[in-house]
Amino acid sequence: MEYLHTMIRVSDLEASLNFFIDKMGLVEVRRTRNERGRFTLVFLAAPGDVEHAETSQAPLLELTHNWDPETYTGGRNFGHLAYRVGNIYAYCERLMKAGVTINRPPRDGHMAFIRTPDNISIELLQEGQALAPAEPWTSMPNTGVW
Repeated sequence: MEYLHTMIRVSDLEASLNFFIDKMGLVEVRRTRNERGRFTLVFLAAPGDVEHAETSQAPLLELTHNWDPETYTGGRNFGHLAYRVGNIYAYCERLMKAGVTINRPPRDGHMAFIRTPDNISIELLQEGQALAPAEPWTSMPNTGVW
């Protein structure tokens, strides 16, 4: 058995690509447009996984965009995606500067949560040991839900 990808449905493909590529730093590895089925699939990989994405040796995120309008609710029911980052403080700061709300700040130097434009939770985990507690994260309150 081999893990291939996680699929999430997105209501606005451009907003989702802006979030995942421009703000989070993921890389598009392939795209499929299906005229007959009226959908687009976009597969994304973390930068450290790109070299293995072609051979299905890396976990991928599949964004499914159905061309006909649908309302997606209950994104929290999905659970969450999780990504390991090299410096959680620097990563969260970059996201905030890009306009992303940090719903659960990395007060412990180890874990934070953000949400996609479709309200799907993303857990960010510090690579290796937790970083020492630091401001502004230590005193930053939670925002919304994750």
